[in-house]
Amino acid sequence: MRAAVTERVGSMIVLDRPDPPDPGPGEVLVAPEAVGICGSDYHFFSGELSEAAGGSQFPRVQGHEVAGTITALGRDCRPELEIGQRVALWPLHACGHCYPCSVGRPNTCDNFKLIGIHVDGGLQGLLCMGQDQAFPVEAADSAIAAMAEPVSIAVRAVRRAAISAGEHVVVLGAGPIGQCVSLVAGERGAEVLAVDVQESRLKLSRRNGAETLRWSSPEEVVASARDWAGGGGPPVAVDATGVPAAVRAMVDMVASAGRAVQVGMSIDEVPLRIGSLTEKELDLLGVSCCDSDDFAEAVGVVQRNGEAIGRMITHEFPLAQAPEALRFAMSNPTTVMKVVIRGE
Repeated sequence: MRAAVTERVGSMIVLDRPDPPDPGPGEVLVAPEAVGICGSDYHFFSGELSEAAGGSQFPRVQGHEVAGTITALGRDCRPELEIGQRVALWPLHACGHCYPCSVGRPNTCDNFKLIGIHVDGGLQGLLCMGQDQAFPVEAADSAIAAMAEPVSIAVRAVRRAAISAGEHVVVLGAGPIGQCVSLVAGERGAEVLAVDVQESRLKLSRRNGAETLRWSSPEEVVASARDWAGGGGPPVAVDATGVPAAVRAMVDMVASAGRAVQVGMSIDEVPLRIGSLTEKELDLLGVSCCDSDDFAEAVGVVQRNGEAIGRMITHEFPLAQAPEALRFAMSNPTTVMKVVIRGE
C-alpha cells in the first residue's frame, strides 16, 4: 500500500509499505477515503507540538481526521459494522487507568494515544482500528464524513460551555474549528457572533448563520462584542485561535458569571489581569479532544449539515501529493480553510 510518511521535522515522503495483517478480534480494517489536515498536523510536521500534546515522534503517518470504508472485520465486532460501510474514525484511545479516565473524562487521559500523532494515522492505504473507534456515517462525500473529527471538538466545546438556546455566544476565530463551534452552537439555538481578521472567513460564517465582526483591535472588539450581546456582555466566549490578543479579549469581554472557553492550541503565554477572573467569577474552561459520546453527536451534526460543512472544504489533493498538500495548507493561511487528501 502507499503511505505518506513524515520522516523528520519538515520532511514527508510518499512510499510503499506492507499491508497491515488481517484485523484481530474486535478490530476493523479501514481503507481511508478522505483525510482532513488541520493545525495540529502543521505543528507536528514542524516539530512544534508540546510534550503534553504528544510531541513529534518520527517516522509517523499523519492524519487524524479520517473517513473511510471498512474492508475487513475481525471476530466479535458489533453487528452494525459491515464490510463496505463508510465510517468516520474517532482517533483517540485512552488508557482507562489514569485519574481523568477514572472520573469519566478519558478525552484528557494522561496516557492517551491519537492516530497520526502517537501511532500511524490515515494517510495510508489501509488502517487497522479498534471497533469502538469506527462510527458509521451517512454522508455521500467522504470528505464531509471526515469532518466529523473537527466537528467533535466543537461539540466538546459547546458541551463544556453548557450553551443553551437564546444565549449570546462570541466565537473568536472563523477557521475550521471556529466555523464548527458556530455551527454546533447555532444548532442549540444560540445567537452567534463570529470574529476574524479575514473577510472571506466571515462571509462563510454569515452563510452558515452567524453574525460577524471584523477583528480590529482588542479594545474595539471587546466593546463591540459586549454591545452586541447587551447587558453585561456575552455569557459565553470561545477562543478558537490560540492567539494571545484574542484569548485576552475573550476573558475581557465575557459577562460576570460567564464562561470563557479555550479551544485554540498554542505554546504562547497570555498576560491576564487576575482580577478579571475573581471580580467576574468566571468559569475558565479548556477543551481537549472529544470522548465517544461527543464523536457520536458530531456524526449526527455532519449528517444534518452536509451542505454547510462542505463549504469549509476549499482544497483537495490525492495521497500521492500529500507532502505538497501539507506545505500548501501551511503556506496559504489566508486562502485555505480545509485541505482534504483523498485516498487512492
